[in-house]
Amino acid sequence: MMKAPQNRFLLALDKLRSDVNHEILQPRINTITIERFRPIVTAVAHARADYVEALIAFGEEAGNEAPKPERITELKQKREAFEELVAAANALETIIQRDYINSVSNKGH
Repeated sequence: MMKAPQNRFLLALDKLRSDVNHEILQPRINTITIERFRPIVTAVAHARADYVEALIAFGEEAGNEAPKPERITELKQKREAFEELVAAANALETIIQRDYINSVSNKGH
């Protein structure tokens, strides 16, 4: 069980985190619309397709042989690109979930 001073500290820390993120993000991000998400979601989908497509091609090529290092490198690059885009999209979603910006709109731009 957490003691009252720790609870108060954690509440203050949460408020500080929220205030600082709002202070920094609001002027830089401004309004997030559903249309601003479209190219992001599209990029993530393309990266996912590239990664899975490379994996399928890898499987078809490899057969019963050891994987070629250059194919592993290609697969790794596509995975890293996909994971990076997912992480960035998740960071944007977190901004919305935590109310770090004032303006979220379902309308166009």
